[in-house]
Amino acid sequence: MDERRTMRNLTLVALLCLSVLGGCAFVRGNVGEEFKKEDVEAIKKGVTTRAEVAARLGAPDEIVQANGYEIFHYRHYDSKLGYIVFFSRLNIKSDNLYVLFNRDGVVDEVVFGKRTDGLKFQVWPFGD
Repeated sequence: MDERRTMRNLTLVALLCLSVLGGCAFVRGNVGEEFKKEDVEAIKKGVTTRAEVAARLGAPDEIVQANGYEIFHYRHYDSKLGYIVFFSRLNIKSDNLYVLFNRDGVVDEVVFGKRTDGLKFQVWPFGD
């Protein structure tokens, strides 16, 4: 009798574990290319042209006309999702590079924000 009870309990535990694990997922996604430090540093204000930026970084994700400037916007997104049964946590960070060109097509300003370093996989959905 004890042997049957032990087998039944083990079977129940195994089924419970399988049902919980069946509702788990860990996913990582990236959009866009990571920026190389040397590529960003090669863009010089008052020197680098629109064609040189495009040759080095490729086509921008977006081109905006604003206040007399043409702005190339490059993006890189990094995301991580942890999903366990009913709970999930999604972390998304982005790197953005804005290159502003004057009317002559020469770089007037470079704005770069790198936030994707150290993006953690956080499974626990409550707080940090």
